[in-house]
Amino acid sequence: MDLHQRYPALTDLRAKARKRLPWFVFEYLDSATGDEHTQRRNRQSLDAIQLMPSILHGEQEVDLSVSLMGQTYALPFGVSPVGMSGLFWPDAERILARAATRHRIPYGLSTVASRTPEDLRDCIAGNGWFQIYPPRDPSIRADMLKRARDAGFTTLVLTVDVPVASRRERQVRSGLTSPPRLTPRLLAQVARCPAWAVGMARLGMPRMRLIDSYAAAVTGLSSTEHAGYLLRTSPDWDYLKALRDGWDGPLVIKGVMDPRDVKPLAAAGVDGLWVSNHAGRQFDAAPASIDMLPLIRAETDLPVIFDSGIEGGLDLCRALALGADFVMMGRAWHYALGALGAHGPDHLIDILQRDLVANMGQMGVTRPNGMTSRRLK
Repeated sequence: MDLHQRYPALTDLRAKARKRLPWFVFEYLDSATGDEHTQRRNRQSLDAIQLMPSILHGEQEVDLSVSLMGQTYALPFGVSPVGMSGLFWPDAERILARAATRHRIPYGLSTVASRTPEDLRDCIAGNGWFQIYPPRDPSIRADMLKRARDAGFTTLVLTVDVPVASRRERQVRSGLTSPPRLTPRLLAQVARCPAWAVGMARLGMPRMRLIDSYAAAVTGLSSTEHAGYLLRTSPDWDYLKALRDGWDGPLVIKGVMDPRDVKPLAAAGVDGLWVSNHAGRQFDAAPASIDMLPLIRAETDLPVIFDSGIEGGLDLCRALALGADFVMMGRAWHYALGALGAHGPDHLIDILQRDLVANMGQMGVTRPNGMTSRRLK
């Protein structure tokens, strides 16, 4: 079967995943917070960006590789950390990490993933990024950092746009609790999705193993919370300093949206800024991430990473043209897993590569950083 005939775009993978995943799983993956205005703004603002085509360049050979924070990646995009990734497809974290390693792109593991850093030791080959939700206890923080470093993770990502839990009403309506519990209502959904169900039966329902290793005895949380909420704090500038002192590799701050934060972050010694509104999952009055990207780019020479709303190679071009050095995606990889299982990530990478090359050919550029010249003011 030619996958490009059946699934030529990410939208096709999403549609297939919607049929193959239990409804509560798909809703957790696909939803945002509130009335999902921010999620829609991300899409509308990306669609509004126009890039100028260019002619008479003859045959061109495209090089998609990117150097970022001391490493060279084969492609200008990677795998964002996603909480409870293993809920979307059995063993998702290890499947995605191996695919990322095969294609020489970064893989991000969340603090609240269903695998620990040690579980991925044999999968990441030096291209692992560990995303930390900041623990209150300094000893837990130090231990988490040591475990990530010892497992081979090279880059630390501090997520700063989750000072409090978002509500995600659509997710709640689906019946999902955190951690997930299979109620009769959810079991009826599972019964209609045999591939997902068989994999989960083999591996067991996912849980937040890293968090569990520090808080296995925590009880008394509401149905929309998990032990991580008792472990973690809302970071401040002093916390950032302590984290910088405790990590000797690249440190990236994820969730930067206000240009006024850029210079203080640079002064604090961070190595990269990640422009993101959490794909609309945290705050429904936030501006589109792509609208803030050029404003943040203008304030710094640090590497700038981007996410939120990316749905294909043209969106990658748009983000790179507006000043991103690199783009990360979260939902897309899990749509691919839901649609095609372990074959999904490779197919998604192929889609994105082909789309990038086609659009770059129209603009007459051969490197990702050449697209800034094709942006229409």
